[in-house]
Amino acid sequence: MNTLKIRRTAIAVAAAALLPFTLAACSDSGDTKAAPPAAGDQAKTGESTPVDESMTGDQPFGAACAGVPKEGAGSFDGMAKDPVATAASNNPALSTLVAAVKQAGLVDTLNNAKDITVFAPTNDAFAKIPKADLDKVLADKEQLTKILTYHVVGQRLAPKQLENGSFATLEKGMVTTMGSGEAYKVNGTSNVVCGNVKTANANVYIVDTVLMPK
Repeated sequence: MNTLKIRRTAIAVAAAALLPFTLAACSDSGDTKAAPPAAGDQAKTGESTPVDESMTGDQPFGAACAGVPKEGAGSFDGMAKDPVATAASNNPALSTLVAAVKQAGLVDTLNNAKDITVFAPTNDAFAKIPKADLDKVLADKEQLTKILTYHVVGQRLAPKQLENGSFATLEKGMVTTMGSGEAYKVNGTSNVVCGNVKTANANVYIVDTVLMPK
């Protein structure tokens, strides 16, 4: 009898000693896989979904945009309030274009047009033309009008439309565009140096080369 009691006591002690280890083993079993974080917890991990930078806003872009005045009538905000010819007259980089538009008598035509796109050559773009040739063009109103209206498309063009586009101009010719992101070319040679500039009646893409109708 005493022997039986001793055995039972030993078994009970052994079971009591092993119980904590058994429970610990159970807690470390195959259930250790972490549940996927809830949607709200993803922000806490520091992880984020990549953002397509081309979709972050509808703002002007390009290296030459840095030269646009920060305040006043010539700033992006100021230009957005004026029709396109008036807005261009407040941008120092477009003074040669503005003089040509006045010479051709197109100020009212451009200011009164509705929803257009203007590919606006910079002063440096006009400077690429030999002075004698430029003076000759400026003196020929018909030819000058032909060249200037070739830079105007009868609809507002968003950057996305320039990726692989072909558009009729007011001159009745066609311009082609290609590119992506913030890099676009017009007719394969003229680079957009400051694009998506808004005026009251136009989208403006400032370019580094004067476009010549074919």
